[in-house]
Amino acid sequence: MQRWDRVEAFVEVVRAGAFNAAAERLRVSSSHVSRLVGQLEQQLDTPLLYRTTRRLRLTEAGRVYYQHCRHLVEGLHEAEAAVKDLQERPTGVLALTCATTFGERFVAPLVHDFMARHPRLEVRMHFTNRRVDIIDEGFDVAIRMGALQDSSLIARRLCERREYVVGSPAYFTRIAQPHSLSELSRHRCLVGSKDLWRFDVDGVRREVRVDGPWRGNSGPALLDAALKGLGLAQLPDYYVEPHLARGELISVLDAYRHADTAVWAVYPRHRQRSPKVRQFLDYLVERLGETLPARGADTTRGAP
Repeated sequence: MQRWDRVEAFVEVVRAGAFNAAAERLRVSSSHVSRLVGQLEQQLDTPLLYRTTRRLRLTEAGRVYYQHCRHLVEGLHEAEAAVKDLQERPTGVLALTCATTFGERFVAPLVHDFMARHPRLEVRMHFTNRRVDIIDEGFDVAIRMGALQDSSLIARRLCERREYVVGSPAYFTRIAQPHSLSELSRHRCLVGSKDLWRFDVDGVRREVRVDGPWRGNSGPALLDAALKGLGLAQLPDYYVEPHLARGELISVLDAYRHADTAVWAVYPRHRQRSPKVRQFLDYLVERLGETLPARGADTTRGAP
């Protein structure tokens, strides 16, 4: 078991990027973690880390060893959790990541409700619009929107998500509404986190590169710019549908609306039997359907 302690210490140091951060996660002293990693290097008769005063870097041997050992450590943790959770009660730490606005507005309140039901559960939430490597960064679940990239992760469809191209009535008094994708080049397009807008043309996905006077990585800021007549924006339903209902925005190019923009939960294959992950995702499917009405049923599959 002493060897497992060394391996676990090494994996946590790599994930945390520092001995003191790894020690905090393992609830031991930094000197103890350093000693365990040193013993592991002595046991393997090769250095695994380059140590400087500012940062740690993996040696070539360290990279190879980490790629093999990270799954062993995760498996050990899952095995321990499975024994502890024989009664199917979510316990331990649930680490999840999600896009900022959707996470703050819809996911976080449901997480808090789920925690209230399961007081033995701890949660770590990380909201970012950056695509996170959930395995390397130690997350159990990531909530993602839209078409998924090729992946070895398991993907579970949580609910539908529609995207609209919208502009304000004031904007359309200055320039006529577009009726084809080719007309977008004549419009002031407000660019969010991506400058490729996705559409469906006769069942085939098409991406159109857009440009304009405004760029930003904030959904609420992009919505405000569209409401104030600065140009066209492509935004998901939960931003724009209330404004469409009040006539503050007008939806255009609806015939080309991209269909595959669901909300997904993705997670490593070895997490699918974890009670905390399984029950949390069941809860999200149930409650997101209430929070975001008229969404589709969930399915589970390998990420496309």
